[in-house]
Amino acid sequence: MEVQTALLEVKYKAVRSSGAGGQNVNKVSSKVVLTFDLRNSLALSQEEKLVLETNLQHRLTSDLMLILNCDEDRSQLKNKEIVTKRFLDILKKGLYVPKVRKPAKIPKAAIRKRIKDKKNVSEIKQSRKKPNLD
Repeated sequence: MEVQTALLEVKYKAVRSSGAGGQNVNKVSSKVVLTFDLRNSLALSQEEKLVLETNLQHRLTSDLMLILNCDEDRSQLKNKEIVTKRFLDILKKGLYVPKVRKPAKIPKAAIRKRIKDKKNVSEIKQSRKKPNLD
């Protein structure tokens, strides 16, 4: 993934933020909406696009657009920085492929010990029985 190219493909849009804030909310467009077109991105290879499509399927729209909002701060610039950092984190986590787990083999010494312990318990139980006098 080419980070610089991905950041050039991102589109930002400033919108009026909702919620409390008095007159400032009605005058200032401090909320930032980031949109990224996964399908037409040149920063990602075809394999990366497929991995992101499966890993981020709950975050993508039907036409494979990633849309992120940020209205945490009153400053539009800070909101832009926050949403950009969040975007890069989401891409990094989406491209992460965990290693395949190889099941461990049970050591032969452990198998021998288990069978020996079973035989020992069996002998103890056999010795508790009444002797057969026939």
